[in-house]
Amino acid sequence: MSDLFAAASGDVPPTDATMRPLAVRMRPRTIEEVRGQGDVLRQGSPLRRLIEGSGGAAGPLSAILWGPPGTGKTTLANLVATAADREFVELSAVTAGVKDVRAVMDGANRARDLYGRQTVLFLDEIHRFTKAQQDALLPGVENRQVILVAATTENPSFSVIAPLLSRSMLITLTSLTDEEVADVLDSAAADERGLAAEFVLADEARDHLVRMSGGDARRALTALEAAAGVAQDGIPLGAEPERPVTITLTDTEQAIAHAAVRYDRAGDQHYDVASALIKSMRGSDVDAALHYLARMLEAGEDPRFIARRIVIAASEDVGMGDPTALQTAVAAMHAVAQIGMPEARIILAQAVVHNALAPKSNAAYVGINEAIADVRAGKVGAVPVHLRGSGYAGAERIKAASAKASGKGRAKPYVYAHDEPDGVAAQQYLPDDLQKAMQEHSYYRPTDRGFEARLQERWAWLRERLGRG
Repeated sequence: MSDLFAAASGDVPPTDATMRPLAVRMRPRTIEEVRGQGDVLRQGSPLRRLIEGSGGAAGPLSAILWGPPGTGKTTLANLVATAADREFVELSAVTAGVKDVRAVMDGANRARDLYGRQTVLFLDEIHRFTKAQQDALLPGVENRQVILVAATTENPSFSVIAPLLSRSMLITLTSLTDEEVADVLDSAAADERGLAAEFVLADEARDHLVRMSGGDARRALTALEAAAGVAQDGIPLGAEPERPVTITLTDTEQAIAHAAVRYDRAGDQHYDVASALIKSMRGSDVDAALHYLARMLEAGEDPRFIARRIVIAASEDVGMGDPTALQTAVAAMHAVAQIGMPEARIILAQAVVHNALAPKSNAAYVGINEAIADVRAGKVGAVPVHLRGSGYAGAERIKAASAKASGKGRAKPYVYAHDEPDGVAAQQYLPDDLQKAMQEHSYYRPTDRGFEARLQERWAWLRERLGRG
C-alpha cells in the first residue's frame, strides 16, 4: 500500500507524502480541481485574473478571502502564488508579528530587484492581527511590494482596518454544497495522492460524512481519513483483505463520535445562529427555535447570553400579544443565572417554546421607534403646564409665566386620574404640536392577535376621551 495506513502498518517506510494529512495531500493544484466557489472563480473575475497572472494595465490586486472553514482559502492563496510563478510566503497571524511582516517586505524587494519575481504573502487568520500589526502591511500593499492574500473566518468589516480593506478585493467564499463535498470525498478515495483506490466508500458512509461536514471540505477529508483507519483496523490480524476495503457507515460513525457543531462563539456563526434562533421564535417555528437553541448550547454558548436574547424577543416580537411571555423570559434569565448548565437548557427551552407559540405583536416595538424618530426630528414641544413638576423652588412662578406667555392666562389645574369615576383624566398630555399630529396617527397601534385584540377597543375609547379620537 502507498497510503498513510500502509506506512503506519510498516508495509512501506513512512515518507513526507504519506505522513501529511489527507486534506493537505488532496489540496487542489489547479483552478480546475477546485470544488465550489464558481462565482468568484468565473472567467474574467478579479480572483481568477489574479491566479492566472493576467497582464495589462490593471495590475494584480491584493485580496482578502472571507469564508467559513474548509472552503478553500489556503488553496486559493497557493494558486495565486504558483499559477503565475511567484514567490510564496505564508504567515499565521497567531504567531507572526510586525518584525515578521517587515522581513517579508525586505525579501519581496530583493526578489523583485534581483529576479523580477512578485511575492505573494499569505496571511492566515488576519483578524487576529492588532490594528498596529495590520498598519504595518499598508506600505507593502499600497506600493505593491507584495500581493497580500489574507484569510479570515470573521467579517472583515469588523476585523480588518478600513485602509487595508480599501486597498484589497474582498472575496466572499461560501460553504460547499453536499454534491461538491461528495465529489471531494470520491476524488480523495480514488486519487493517488489520497487513498489511491485502496478504499471505497459505501453510499451510507458517504452520506454520513457529507452530512457531518457542514460544507467544510477539510472536515470531510479528515473524517474520511479517520474512517479509513477504522476500516483498516477492522481487518483481522494476518488476514488478506479484499481490495478495495469498503468503508461502512459503522466505520464513519466510530470515526466521528458526534457531530462537531460548526459555531464560533467569537465569530460570525455566533451572530448567525443567534439571529436564526430569534427569527425562528418570531416565525412561530418551535422545532427550528429548539434546533438553534441546541446548536448554541452544544457549542458552549453562555446560557446567560441566550436568556438575554429571549427576554428581548419577548418584548420585541410578542409584546402585548401575550404579556406573560416577558414574565417567563425574565424568570428564565434569573433562573439560568442561579442554576447553570446542564439544567439551564430545560429552562431556556421552556422560554423559547413560550415565545415561539405566543401570538405575535411588535406594536410596542414599532411605537417606541416611531416616538424616538420624532424626538430626533425635533418634535419636542413644551410639556403642558399642568403636567410639569411642582416639587422644586419657583415651580409655581414658572408655570404662571409659561401660561401667560402661551396666551392661556391662568394654567389649567392638573387632574388626578384616580379621582375620576373611570380612572381616566380627560386632559391633554402631549405637547401642543404633537397633540394635533396625533389626531390622525398613533404610535401604538394594537394588532388583532392574542391578548392585544382585547386592547383595540379600549385604546380607541381612550383616544376619544383624550381628544384624539
